Amino acid sequence: MESSLKRKLKLRSKRAQRVRKKLKGTASRPRLCINITNKYIYAQLIDDDKGTTIAAASSLKDSSAKSKQTAAAIGDRIGKKAKEAKIDSAVFDRGFRKYHGLLSEIADKAREAGLQV
Repeated sequence: MESSLKRKLKLRSKRAQRVRKKLKGTASRPRLCINITNKYIYAQLIDDDKGTTIAAASSLKDSSAKSKQTAAAIGDRIGKKAKEAKIDSAVFDRGFRKYHGLLSEIADKAREAGLQV
């Protein structure tokens, strides 16, 4: 019999794969991948053709706790880094999470910074 944790992780992985099979990041329109852990928030612009990260932002150096203000700062930071790399638009990869809360805050601030998500 499968443990509940294994089943939960398997279902999470299936949800993420279902979202990612429809998305593909290119050099002109990379994938904006968001990862939220218990402590930190990470955002990356990924070119799937080359398998490289174009720009990244995280809350590792922020002393504040994980919150909507931190997510807004990361969204603003990733939007500015995208502009520096001359990227106007990106494909939003929400992974296995629903589009609300911290994810929507990051996307909104990235849009305000000039990145079309």
